[in-house]
Amino acid sequence: MSIRSAPHSTTSATPASKPHVIVIGGGPAGLMAAETLSQQGVQVDLYDAMPSVGRKFLLAGKGGMNLTHSEEFSAFIQRYGSRAADLQPLLEAFDAQALRAWAQGLGVETFVGSSGRVFPVDMKAAPLLRAWLHRLREQGVRFHMRHRWTGWGEAPQTLRFQTPEGVLNVSADAVILALGGASWARLGSDGAWVPLLQQRGVDIATLQPANCGFDVPWTDFLKNKFAGQPLLTVAARAQDADVRSSMRKGQFVITAGGVEGSLIYALSAALREQINRRGHAVLELDLLPDKSADRVLSEVSAGRGSRSLSSHLQSKLGLDALKIALLHEVLSKEQMQQADVLAATIKQLPLRLISPRPIDEAISTAGGVRFEVLDASAMLRACPGVFCAGEMLDWEAPTGGYLLTACFASGRHAAQAAMQYLDAR
Repeated sequence: MSIRSAPHSTTSATPASKPHVIVIGGGPAGLMAAETLSQQGVQVDLYDAMPSVGRKFLLAGKGGMNLTHSEEFSAFIQRYGSRAADLQPLLEAFDAQALRAWAQGLGVETFVGSSGRVFPVDMKAAPLLRAWLHRLREQGVRFHMRHRWTGWGEAPQTLRFQTPEGVLNVSADAVILALGGASWARLGSDGAWVPLLQQRGVDIATLQPANCGFDVPWTDFLKNKFAGQPLLTVAARAQDADVRSSMRKGQFVITAGGVEGSLIYALSAALREQINRRGHAVLELDLLPDKSADRVLSEVSAGRGSRSLSSHLQSKLGLDALKIALLHEVLSKEQMQQADVLAATIKQLPLRLISPRPIDEAISTAGGVRFEVLDASAMLRACPGVFCAGEMLDWEAPTGGYLLTACFASGRHAAQAAMQYLDAR
């Protein structure tokens, strides 16, 4: 095994008068950190284990690049749950409007969709990424692909990378880690950094799936007949004995093993925490959110003559075959014949979830480097000169542009903190 050492980078030497920062991770947080630093005259070398940067960013944009959300900041910040206070200063400094202006500076115009989500006009991620990388290279950022960070070297402040040419030891004036979470490992976010930081005494909250699907023990009938079909126009909430949250309208998909989709993702944090506490979670479904409980009871109680119960429910209430099958999943034959029980279940169907899907299937992750181990400037107290950004920090958010916005904002924040650190030196 060959071992190489470089005082600053794998390419030409950096002038002694020019500060030098290493960024590890080529996702939105790492790229934003590199941009912020290079704009201030810092020499930036960005290292990533993958053959190219922005892979998860590109895949997330395949269905339409949702950059951010246009809602009022007071509502926007609440999407970050228990970490809202930690992220608020970062997001106030680089909010949704700032992100849209930044994209416009790259020649990418955006628009607000009917849901309030913000997209590039062409709905694509690739043109934005290409323009961004072009600007970064013009600013002098140097990219080192297929360089996997494997920890620290023997010399102080030395980083070790595994490269196609062997082991490389590199040092810099400061380091920004933007290594992502642990979902979609094939795109580079594999959580391999966790033990490396734990060895340095960094406290890390266990990485867990976020914006994920859940397993449900379906009967064979429902699994075989309805897997892959969407459940349309429903409302849902995570059942909780202490907090009765309002129902959220939307839709999701029935899978062979459970449920997934936008409505489930929006509730995934609460559902996952229920499972952590109780060993299971209960998803409460309103199958007819646009009809009152009194109306449903009246229609269910009406005489149906020679029609079957399924035909009656379909004609009087518009319940489709999938919704009727869900009722059979939770009610006995006898209960299905009791109008009051049936009507109440249509408006509040309890669906038992037994586990989240594996973390590598999740859109994002919860957990990571706890904010409590960072100083006020995002530097690791256990590792002077090392800053953290992006999804590797202990926060989570629903889909809808919130994830990306916080990644951009935290990358910018970490870079500004690194600049202050360098100035103080």
